Amino acid sequence: MACSKIRKVDAENRTFKDEWTDKYMFILPAASSKPLCLICCENVALIKSGNVKGHYETKHRSFEEMYPQKSAVRASKTIELKAQYDRSTRVITHAFTGQQRANECSLKIAWILAQHKKAFSDVTVVKECLNAAAETLLDGKLKDDMCEKIKKIPLSATTTTRKTELSAEDVLAQLDAAVQNAACISLAIDESTDVTDNAQLLVYVRFPHKEKKEMCEDMLGSTPLETHTRGEDIYEGIMEMLTKRKINLKQVVSVTTDGAPAMVGREKGAVARMKQDNPDLIAYHCIIHQTVLCAMNTMMKLINYLRASSSHQHRLLREFLKEMDADANDLLLHNNVRWLSKGNALERFWSIRKEIAAFLQQLKSQKATQFANFLQDKHKMDVVAFLVDITGHLNELNLKLQGQKNSICDLMKTVRSFQIKLDIFKEDLQADCEHFPQMHEQIQGERDISPYVGFIDKLIGNFCQRFDCFNLGHQLLLLIENPFLIREIRGFSKEVTQTFKWAHPGSLQLELTDLQADVALRSHFETTDSATFWLQIVPETMFPGLTKVALHTLTMFGSTYSCETAFSSMNIIKTKYRSRLTNEHLHMSMRLALTPFKPRFKLLAG
Repeated sequence: MACSKIRKVDAENRTFKDEWTDKYMFILPAASSKPLCLICCENVALIKSGNVKGHYETKHRSFEEMYPQKSAVRASKTIELKAQYDRSTRVITHAFTGQQRANECSLKIAWILAQHKKAFSDVTVVKECLNAAAETLLDGKLKDDMCEKIKKIPLSATTTTRKTELSAEDVLAQLDAAVQNAACISLAIDESTDVTDNAQLLVYVRFPHKEKKEMCEDMLGSTPLETHTRGEDIYEGIMEMLTKRKINLKQVVSVTTDGAPAMVGREKGAVARMKQDNPDLIAYHCIIHQTVLCAMNTMMKLINYLRASSSHQHRLLREFLKEMDADANDLLLHNNVRWLSKGNALERFWSIRKEIAAFLQQLKSQKATQFANFLQDKHKMDVVAFLVDITGHLNELNLKLQGQKNSICDLMKTVRSFQIKLDIFKEDLQADCEHFPQMHEQIQGERDISPYVGFIDKLIGNFCQRFDCFNLGHQLLLLIENPFLIREIRGFSKEVTQTFKWAHPGSLQLELTDLQADVALRSHFETTDSATFWLQIVPETMFPGLTKVALHTLTMFGSTYSCETAFSSMNIIKTKYRSRLTNEHLHMSMRLALTPFKPRFKLLAG
């Protein structure tokens, strides 16, 4: 039986044809045998016409429609993509020396520690782990060589601090370049007090990344507010950040805040001052913060009394709950900064309220007696039951609004839905309390429900006050969610011009008509998300007005969630370092922990 020969592709002497660059947007990188796509930077396995053609026609059919063959716009785009690839590969061409590789290792280790919010001094533990792994996995000369290489990696707390500084400066430079090239940006602003009782101002930025063709969020900056937290102080802190990043306030499309008076005061608030510099600035308030709830003070004091006033009492409480086989073995400590805290603390308390009442009766202090009497008051517990239910609904709302890259469309859709639910809740209170299970269980017989209905009325008013002044029209939101469903084209252009004064209604009407008639774009929309559709699929040259409106809308933050997560990271970092961390190093560590950009290690180590 004849032996079959194994086919060797390398021996076939295939050559890359220059025409494939213009025809299929492929190049052959130096010292590589795999053609690379300029559009998505993916390689195909072989230098073969069928491979490059198949990749292009399968993955980049829309590119052919936007940039037709032998057109001037295609030639220009080809030059742009080749230049972009050249810039990305121009980092280092010479071979790294051993010490440069050691420096690169040191940079990467420092970056990983910062990503996980670890102290600079933890790097010594990393070095011990590397040595232990090398000694365990390797033998003889290999082990000796690896241990010698690990020994050359500069790993000390001081060196790691310096490497972290270099990496932070590099990702900040990348952010600056991306922001300055962005067509528009939006800001999310929040002020809070950290674990060391210092007021901190934090600003996040969102913008369409020109090269990556995606929406990008990053921390623009943070600064301590040394004395006061007035609107004037916040405004000055914001403007100082914008000046450092070389951002003109007129570039800013919108600003999202937590709704605090210092932020939104009509005359002296930070937003009002910003609007004096940019009258077209769109401002709205995030609702993932403290929703105003009443009748909670006693409950929070009770939980904190049992949970935090005495470690000995806390241990007794946990042991008592175990003995009673309660549904939970501890209370949750309420935290004003974190979302969902009040609702979760109340829900946990309600599940073990009978055991808590029994435990309080065993304590002899006057305060314990007062709390025990509170739990025996039927009317007050009716109120608590209502609060457990309503905070549960508010927590559900907040959970839907959490997550990075949530757009203003997500915010408006969720808020409008919840406003309708509030009317349902109001009617339900006057009927069978189907949406208030704890209250239904607690309240037996005829009770006065007017205070609870009044509370729902106040919530309805609160939502109206926050969002009626900023109300993106339904047709404008449809442009992002599904532009092919817009039927009232004149109504759409009217809504757009009410929000964006620069928009031209006539051009928008014609562009929308052309867009809806494009079968190829319609099919692309069905298989991709809205941000990708507007950033990567819709050709800006054909639909300039619609693209600009879409990008401005997508840029708007849906909440201050990013700021709140950054505050959580800040507190974790400050807790680990205590008072040993300067503000400069704090902000540097936060940037590396939160940024979507990655340090250019080879460039920094070279």
